[in-house]
Amino acid sequence: MNKPHLSLSPTLLVASLFLLASSASFAEKADRQKPIDIEADTVTVNDAKKTSTYTGNVILTQGTLEIRGDKLIVREDKDGFQHSTSTGMPSTFKQKMEGKAEYMQGNGQRIEYDGRMDKVQLYTQASVKRGDDVIHGDYIMYDANAEYAEVLGGGSQVATPSAPNGRVRAVIQPKKPVTE
Repeated sequence: MNKPHLSLSPTLLVASLFLLASSASFAEKADRQKPIDIEADTVTVNDAKKTSTYTGNVILTQGTLEIRGDKLIVREDKDGFQHSTSTGMPSTFKQKMEGKAEYMQGNGQRIEYDGRMDKVQLYTQASVKRGDDVIHGDYIMYDANAEYAEVLGGGSQVATPSAPNGRVRAVIQPKKPVTE
């Protein structure tokens, strides 16, 4: 069975989903101007409710941005803002960082993006890696408007190999001095 192949430019502005950088290094800006391409085994569109549900090996690409999951739900609110939820075991993202030859990548069992608030939330065994720096937690949130991030652990009940006691774990590499 062939997978539906869709190219939707206004359906999802997920590129800003991955602004989980704590410095001025953000996702590739040119990606926002590129078309969104979504592949899935099935898609259900409900124009009355302004929702689209993609299921089965979902792959969304927009420029250097790539999101993979088992299911992606996209909803547009009454003011035209986009909201999306990607789920999977895990749901993943990867995107090139602006002006750098490195990628930001992350995963969680659920990734939610709120276009109105410009907020990203990763749930359950979540992690975000930028260059050689990585953070693990049960919940990771980044509010791009407030430039505020929060990472919560979940205790021993959510232990993973990278965070065996379920606490937040960050590995931050030393920065190389700038040479003149």
